[in-house]
Amino acid sequence: MQGRVRLGKRTKELAPFLQPQEIAIISHQDLDAIGATGLVDGGVSAVINAQSSLTCRYPNLGPQLLVDHGVLLLDSVGEEIFDLLKDGDVVEIRGRRVIHEGRTIAVGTIVTPYRIEERTRLARLNLPQELDRFVSNTLTYAAQEKQTILADMSFPRLRHELAGKSVVVVVRGLGYREDLQTLAPFILEAKPILLGVDGGADALLASGYDPQIIVGDMDSVSDRALLSGGQLLAHAYGDGHCPSALRLDRLGVAYDVVSAPGTSEDLALLVAHHYGAELIVLVGSHSNMIDFLEKGRPGMASTFLTRLKIGPILLDAKKVSELYQSGSSLSVLPVVFAALIPILVFVGLASPWRQYFRLLWLQLRLIAGWL
Repeated sequence: MQGRVRLGKRTKELAPFLQPQEIAIISHQDLDAIGATGLVDGGVSAVINAQSSLTCRYPNLGPQLLVDHGVLLLDSVGEEIFDLLKDGDVVEIRGRRVIHEGRTIAVGTIVTPYRIEERTRLARLNLPQELDRFVSNTLTYAAQEKQTILADMSFPRLRHELAGKSVVVVVRGLGYREDLQTLAPFILEAKPILLGVDGGADALLASGYDPQIIVGDMDSVSDRALLSGGQLLAHAYGDGHCPSALRLDRLGVAYDVVSAPGTSEDLALLVAHHYGAELIVLVGSHSNMIDFLEKGRPGMASTFLTRLKIGPILLDAKKVSELYQSGSSLSVLPVVFAALIPILVFVGLASPWRQYFRLLWLQLRLIAGWL
């Protein structure tokens, strides 16, 4: 196989620039499904990964997605390949070797369906240990972040009125396209405020909607989305450092900086809650341990605390679509029950630590789908 290469150590930043039939060169340990989807959408013929796409830490879905779409995946070729090639160079993948200008510059491992199956099996065996680390990290950071998240936070004034309205928060997570499609009738009639989280703003544009608010560190959102007219809330670290400031200043767009712990998804939910949203509908959300590990997060403290704070006004997009189409009061019951779970856990916070740990452990195991 031969083709021109395009290099990018961060898959989500590379994906928007890919051209059909190019060979993507990435550095992405445990390639996740969203990253792989971006590569497939870019029309690549092959992917060369400097790192291991399957480390067996947990059963990540990215490699299988590439193989299912007929994309060749050459794994673990080493970081040196970024020093040996530049965008537009032509390389040949011959077996396990990467050849440029007649010489072998890297050797890797071809990821076959059998290799994916075997390493996924080993990853599943490792899940109990990974879950234990995940829970420990969640408890540690929950203790550190609870005062910030559960207290009243300060946010900039919004151009749009959220009080008493529905807000659709779009994250470019697994299944976001299907979520948006099922929400189309709800969006058409309810006319909710549309809030994109980073690349979620591009997801809205691709579905024919204009994001009214964009929240995030702006590392996976296009210039087109940033220039689309939505209000920009740049997520900064706890110390106030805003990694997206340089890019936003270069584009010449107005933006507000918001310092908050946790993910940009959490920040978006807190903003909607703070300004009195009547209903928050979450599209493409991260909801289980694998989702968080694929995002490179070893725990879910901020997400756990955010959902405790927001309570029953937060609903999953798929459930909203079911409610909207059925109009049956009986269909509300399972959704209300699901929304009450965080409140019940919150009540447990007042109990002795032993009981609190037990409740949190059960909650995390349910979220991980490990029961």
